[in-house]
Amino acid sequence: MVVAVMLRNIKDKVYADSGCFSLRQNDKVIVETEHGVEAGTVYEEVEGVLKNESTSNKVLRKMTDDDKKKVIENEAKSLKAQSVVLGKVKNYNLDMKLTCVRYIFDRSKLFVYYTSEMRVDFRKLIKDLGYVLRTRIQMVQIGVRDESKIFGGIGTCGQILCCRNFLKDFNSVTIDMAKEQNLSLNTTKLSGLCGRLMCCISYENEAYKNIKKNLPKIGKTVFTPDGKARLVAIDCIKEIVTVDFGNKTLKIFTIEQIKNTKVKRN
Repeated sequence: MVVAVMLRNIKDKVYADSGCFSLRQNDKVIVETEHGVEAGTVYEEVEGVLKNESTSNKVLRKMTDDDKKKVIENEAKSLKAQSVVLGKVKNYNLDMKLTCVRYIFDRSKLFVYYTSEMRVDFRKLIKDLGYVLRTRIQMVQIGVRDESKIFGGIGTCGQILCCRNFLKDFNSVTIDMAKEQNLSLNTTKLSGLCGRLMCCISYENEAYKNIKKNLPKIGKTVFTPDGKARLVAIDCIKEIVTVDFGNKTLKIFTIEQIKNTKVKRN
């Protein structure tokens, strides 16, 4: 059985051989990876992944009480290490924003997550940090969406950010999706805490496209139960359309009425 395991509490996902362990989603486990021994959370049971693709990652055991205590200790040590890293970044005047640092379970490696708009030379920083912290250092550049996923927050809807709450991967979100749904094209209103277009814009896009694909575009002539009219608005949520008969008379019909009338006319 192969499981996807979230590492370092930032949704870095790896596939691991679960061996003889019976695991469920959200089980806490200790995993051997290419980086060392790490603590993680079972994300999901995976189908379609060949076992030999994850032989380098193996579940060693379910997390014990002692393991959980060490995880808490590591979190405290990570905070102390973050202060050291931040001080060094300022000393070297590097053009980067430190997001967080995470020790792996056996503390043989420290991951440093950051955002930057340009390439940064870390050679002196890594050498200095390795000497001070006495561990291997790995710098990981992430995007602003990943940063929001790590920190979390509350969206304009009043709910926990989707990326923090349940999203497993980021999908492409475009301004054309907003146009498809007749949303305001004010990018300030459409942007999330990360400054990028909100992920939720993509959730219903396919439904809007499917509803509209058999309808004429706005401004085209349609057949209604009351005769020909010009289509002026489509409400995909209520599944109704507004038409103009040309004498300043607007009427509302259901999408089904428009489709059925078109079939009869044909």
